[in-house]
Parts: sequence; structure tokens; C-alpha cells
Amino acid sequence: MPVHLTPNAISAIVAGDVNSKPLVQVLDIKLIGNAQERYSLLISDAVSAEQAMLATQLNDVVKTGRVKKGSVIQLIDYVCSPIKNRKIIVVLCLETIILDCEIIGNPKSSAQSENFAQKATPSVNLEQPAKVGNGHLSARNPVHNVQSFQATVQPPYQPPPNYKNHGAIIKNEAPARIIPIAALNPYQGRWAIKARVTAKGDLRRYNNAKGDGKVFSFDLLDSDGGEIRVTCFNAVVDRFYEVIEVGKVYLISKGSLKPARKDFNHLKNEWEVFLEASSTVELCPDEDDTIPRQQFSFKPISEIENAETNSILDVIGIVTSINPSIPVLRKNGMETQRRVVYLKDASGRSVELTMWGDFCNKEGQKLQEIIYSGLSPVLAVKSGKVSDFTGKSIGTISSTQLFINPDLPEAHILREWYDGGGKNTTSLSISKEIVPGSAKNDIRKTVSQIKDEGLGRADKPDWITVKATISFIKTDSFCYTACPLMIGDRQCNKKVTRSGNSKWVCDRCNQEFEDCDYRYLLQAQIQDHTGLTWVTAFQETGEEILGVSAKELYMLKYEEQDDVKFGEIIRSKIFDQFLFRLKIKEEVYGDEQRVKNTVVKADRVNYSSESKYMLDLLSKFSR
Repeated sequence: MPVHLTPNAISAIVAGDVNSKPLVQVLDIKLIGNAQERYSLLISDAVSAEQAMLATQLNDVVKTGRVKKGSVIQLIDYVCSPIKNRKIIVVLCLETIILDCEIIGNPKSSAQSENFAQKATPSVNLEQPAKVGNGHLSARNPVHNVQSFQATVQPPYQPPPNYKNHGAIIKNEAPARIIPIAALNPYQGRWAIKARVTAKGDLRRYNNAKGDGKVFSFDLLDSDGGEIRVTCFNAVVDRFYEVIEVGKVYLISKGSLKPARKDFNHLKNEWEVFLEASSTVELCPDEDDTIPRQQFSFKPISEIENAETNSILDVIGIVTSINPSIPVLRKNGMETQRRVVYLKDASGRSVELTMWGDFCNKEGQKLQEIIYSGLSPVLAVKSGKVSDFTGKSIGTISSTQLFINPDLPEAHILREWYDGGGKNTTSLSISKEIVPGSAKNDIRKTVSQIKDEGLGRADKPDWITVKATISFIKTDSFCYTACPLMIGDRQCNKKVTRSGNSKWVCDRCNQEFEDCDYRYLLQAQIQDHTGLTWVTAFQETGEEILGVSAKELYMLKYEEQDDVKFGEIIRSKIFDQFLFRLKIKEEVYGDEQRVKNTVVKADRVNYSSESKYMLDLLSKFSR
């Protein structure tokens, strides 16, 4: 990471500056003094190098390794005193910005520094007050010494012409120095960062033991690639929520740093900035091209298979299809939107991206228009959340950003691959057909092998594919009434019942609502040439088998009481043949252990591809 030392810092200090608090680098450290330990430093501004002495109260920063050769430090309090015809910088207070760093620039040592390094140096008595630029005495921390050498008076500092007639700069009121985000730490007294807002979260309200409150966060990126999250609460929200805009560059200072809460913060920074009443946020009106607009770390879709659940990552792919947006209810009773997009890339895998809320109507609507026009756009997802529901999928969160056909090298490579033949390649989905934990993504078994091989009885479930025919479907409890409210980014889906006022009640959410969802809990018997077994199909797979929604079937049976039409739908599926992808796991019911077969995916048999599969098997047996 490039580090910018303060230009001309050495010459300014030697000339009398005591206010600029420059960033310098330590080139060398030496122990000096016979009766009392002192340390001399050779410090650099990348062009010039000069000798400095640490006040004895700072000896521990060297002894404990908090300052070493190569460290970048900020001089907080310092004087430059002439000692025997030489000017020596005495450091009274400092902060370590970067502990280990390669030598910056090509600094040249002055002749007096080279002579100073070769001679024993008398200790400086810092009990004597030194006079600063405004002519007033500034008391220094006392440092005990064994020699009687008296420090001379600091010469008045002559400010540059553009600061003349502005009056003296009051200590600690000069503008804080801009430092890289990567150099931020909670031990710095005053700092400022210049960075671009890459993401802005929604304004959220909360209630806890301390009462009601509101909070929002935004992410920053600086010219060195450093990222950090900034969080505002309550009154600070009122000051800055409308000010912060994604894509704009701001100068931010006077915030506090605290450890990042990794359950909410996915950025690669151990700290998080909390803005306070005294914090300042200033818009930089001039565009700064040195600060990128966004920073990506794309993962191939194939690697998402093994990604940790709830981890946050970036992915880029070709949009192959998109589902319509559908309304869903959150736990708080508010309605939101959900839309599913399908992505594929050159890794041979595809994945589902679930959009929530405004993403459905903004980027989702734009994607739908592009897809319906016959094109397949590139979509870059910044900060998507990994889900493991029936495989691996990606979902949007408040800090997610979506970029359609972005001008990125990765997007151009993907487009070239897709147009050059990738469009016709087969991609295996990791969202439903493929589930982590399987040795292969499509393990064919017969019905009898489920029992004969003891599948599902290990610690982890087994995932297999069975070609079988439906021989029986239970109709007495084929679905249930479900809670439509959202808990986080998932629907509650717990069973609901009618209350006395004819509204639906969810015991889990403790809320009432006019309408509920209807979800399949379909139990069917399937068989092949080796035997038969029971399977359970939930919502999506129930619709794949029966071809109608659970609500339609529920209304036919219980509201319209049209048993004839209901029976026709059920009978029409008997003896239909499917490729069932099954999750097999032993579960405990009461005191009894049973192996449960759950249908993850049900595809009607494509006889062309199935014939090819059987021919491949025959060719293997004939070898």
C-alpha cells in the first residue's frame, strides 16, 4: 500500500515548525548516553533525513517494539533545539501509524546527522521550558537527566507567506492530517480520511432496554484501497443521513474507532468508525480520480459451493433468466418484493440470486426488460450473502450493490466467453440440484439401494438422484397454512391457525393477518424396478410434481369443494416418471429413528438426455 510522508517535513521542523504534526519514517534507532538510556532516531520525509532524540519518557515505545526501523510515525509534540552548533529534533510525543514498512523514497542525510550518529550526544534537559512561535512558554513533560546541559530557546517559527496575518494557530485546532484508512487505529488522537462512499445502508429503527433508536451505516474506500464502515446513531443520523451519497468523496474526521462487529460488517478492516456530535463530514466538490468508484473481489460460482453460509462475497455472471417479482410480508407486517435471477459463468456452474425489496423494482425490472428483449446481460454483485437452503444461493442485503453490464475487465472476459460458445454450454446449478457434502453432484441410485446401502444413517445426509414413477399421493394433508411474514431475509413459514375473528395467527411471530400462504407438504410413494419408498416434497418441489400451486389445490378441495376436479389433478400425476433428487437423512420422531427422503428437485424425464445417459453406461460396461 503506498504511504505518503509529509513533504518537506524535515526542513520545516528545522526551520522552527512545531504545529504541522508530520508523518515521517524511522530509518535507524540507536541507544545513546552512558549514565541514562536515551534513543536517537534517524527520521525521513522520503527526501531528507535528520537526527532526532526521543524524550526519555518514550523509551518504552522502542523497548516494547512499538517503534522500530521502518515504522511510519506521526510527530505530535516536538521541538528543534541547537546543541553545539547542531540542530537536534527532540520528540516529546508521537503516534505509530504503520509499524512495518519498506523504506520510502531515497532520503539523503545531512552532514550534521552523519556526524551526530558517530559521536556521543549529551542529554537534553527538557525540564527547561521552551518558547514557541507565539512567544508564550509551553511546559514540557519533565525528563530526568544526569548532565547539566540546558536546552536553548526555540527560535520563532516564520510561517509561509500564505499564512501571514492569519494569527497564530492554536494548538490542537489545526486541521487534522489526512491519513490512509489502513493506518487508522483507536490510539490516534486526531485524524482525517478522504474517501469515496461505495455503499449506503437503509435507515433502520430499533428498540432495546435503552429505548427507541435509529441507525444507518455507509462504507468508504480510499485511494490506497483501504475500506472501512462508518456508523451513525440517533441525533448523528439526523445530521448526516441526507448528506451522504453513494459515489461522492468526503473528508471525515473526529470519529471514534471501535472493533468491527463481524456479524454485521464484512469489510476487511478490524475497525469501524462511529461518528459523534463533534464529528465533521465535508463533501469534496472536486472529483478525485485517484479514488476508485468500487472495489471487487469476484469469486467463481463454482467456489460458492464451498463458501461458508452467511458469508459475504462478490460474484459476476451472465443472467440467463429471471422470475417475476412477487410480494411477500415481513415479520413487522410490511410488504416487500422478492425476485429470483439465474447466473452462470465459465466455471461450469450456475447459481440463484434472490433479490429483495427495492432491488426487484430497480435493477430487477431493468434486467427483466433486457432478458425479454432477447439479450443476456452481465451482472456484477457486490456484497451478496450466501445461503444454504437446498444448495447454495446468493441473496441481496442492505449493503449489496448490483451493476448491470459494468465496464470491468472481468465483465468483458465473461461476455467474450459467453458469445464465443459459453451460451451453449451446460451449467450445473449449485442452488437446488447440487448440495454440498456429496462426493459427486449427480449420484444415481435405485430405490432399493437407499435401504441396502444404509443411506442417510451417517452424520451428514446423502444426496442422490433416483429415476422413479409416482405410484401414490396422500391427499388428506397435502399442504398447510403458513405464516407469510419475513424474519430477516427468510419467510417464517410456520403453521398458522384461524383466530376467533377469522384472522390467521402465527404463534411464533405473535401476529395476526388477513391472508396466509399455502405451502406443500406432499407425501408420495415412488417406485422403480427394484422397489418402492416414501418421499416428502415441500413447496417448490410440490409444484414441480403437481403442476399447480398449493393454494389452488387447497381452494379446490376446501373452499370450492370440487372433489371431481381435485381428483383429476391428483390422478393425472400417478405413473408420471421423474428424476428425483433426494436428500436422505435419519431423523428422530418421538423415540423412533426413521430415514426421511426429501425431494430437493423433481424434473420430468427428458428421454433424449436419458437415452444418452444409458448409452454412456452401456459403453462403460462394454469396455
